[in-house]
Amino acid sequence: MSIRKVTICLAVILFISATVLAFTSNKRAEKKAEKEYTPTVQTVTMTAVGDCTLATDINADPNGSFKSVAESLNGDYSYFFKNVSPIFSEDDLTIVNFEGTLSNQGTRQDKQFAFRGKPEYVQILTSSSVEAANLANNHSADYGDVSLSDTIKYLNEAGISNFIGTNTAIRDVNGISVGLVGIDALDETEAAKLENVIGSVKSLGAQLVIVSIHWGEEKATAPNDTQTELAHKAIDAGADLVLGTHPHVLQGIEKYNGKYIAYSLGNFCFGGNNNPADKDTVIYRQTFTFVDGVMQEDDNMTLIPATISGHDEYNDYQPAIAEGDRKTQIENKLIEYSTPLGLSTLNFR
Repeated sequence: MSIRKVTICLAVILFISATVLAFTSNKRAEKKAEKEYTPTVQTVTMTAVGDCTLATDINADPNGSFKSVAESLNGDYSYFFKNVSPIFSEDDLTIVNFEGTLSNQGTRQDKQFAFRGKPEYVQILTSSSVEAANLANNHSADYGDVSLSDTIKYLNEAGISNFIGTNTAIRDVNGISVGLVGIDALDETEAAKLENVIGSVKSLGAQLVIVSIHWGEEKATAPNDTQTELAHKAIDAGADLVLGTHPHVLQGIEKYNGKYIAYSLGNFCFGGNNNPADKDTVIYRQTFTFVDGVMQEDDNMTLIPATISGHDEYNDYQPAIAEGDRKTQIENKLIEYSTPLGLSTLNFR
């Protein structure tokens, strides 16, 4: 064989060897990269409860009132959520519907019930791991605009996220941006802002959007058509969870397009009445899971039956976890209310 042919053969062999070596090295690098890649998993466990009215109407009987109990505590405001604070402490975000004001200012508005609590009552929330408060309701300015401004001020100073109408909140929870929206749908003008407000928090980068809506009819145990329409509209606009308040009693749970709607969480720490006839309530809990920033459809929702008082005969303003027959009664009630909405089974703790 001529030297020229030998040279060509050697060149071909070297080319093939280099190609095979490069291909093998690339495959090894790809496999190594696959082994080294670990998806980022983040979770947000949130808890929500109903109406928290930390005050007594000045026209109410002072005997056994919220105010009389609060003043007897010598500043130990952890009393009110003592039975449920362990539940609040084990989550990442606890949301209450704050129905009333915290202020020393303002004039009582001309209405049947108006609530103004002392600014230091904010410690009821801070001492019990409450991180967020919805202010979008019909009692947020019971003593005029200054009482609402004061409430926002004291909540902000305490580090409690608060939200009402276009004043939304974005809170970082375990590296996830949580958008909090509150709408008082009893006011048609405010209700009309629902979709735009949800859009605004999403434009600010919210990865999880929780919407609280004040709506419905007092004492009604089933949502009306307006509630259903607004709830579906909220989810279609990007809400991941809808929480309802105002009826002062429990209403059912619906699942719409993979998202939950709790139409009414009822009362919770409720200073508006020293002996409500219906003391049943529920603590709503849901864990949202994100993989590489994308929300997963893991459907991790739990309901914890509770009562607004530790006593059936009167309101001690100290919500408690329901047990035994009372727990079963509340579970059955929620199933009864939820079945017409498409959920005949619910997950209880």
